[in-house]
Amino acid sequence: MKKAFIIFILLISVFAGSGIETASAQCAMCTISAEQGTKNGNTQAVGLNTGVLYLMAIPYLLIAGIGVLWYKKYRRSQNNNSIPS
Repeated sequence: MKKAFIIFILLISVFAGSGIETASAQCAMCTISAEQGTKNGNTQAVGLNTGVLYLMAIPYLLIAGIGVLWYKKYRRSQNNNSIPS
C-alpha cells in the first residue's frame, strides 16, 4: 500500500508541476492557423489550445481509471486469499 501511495504522490507532483495552463500542444496546421488568428486580433487560439489539451488528457484519465479498478480488484483478491478458512 505504501508503494502505491508513493507512486500516486509522484504522479500528482509530475502533473501539478507540468504547467498545463501554458502548454501549447498543436499540430503544424493548427499552430499556423492559431498564429495567423492571433495576429489579426482573433482570440480563438486560446480555445484551440484548451481543446487540444482536453483531447490529450482524456486517454490518460481513462487509462488511470482502468488502472485503479484493476488495482482494487487485485487487492481484493489478495485479501480474500490470505484469510484462512
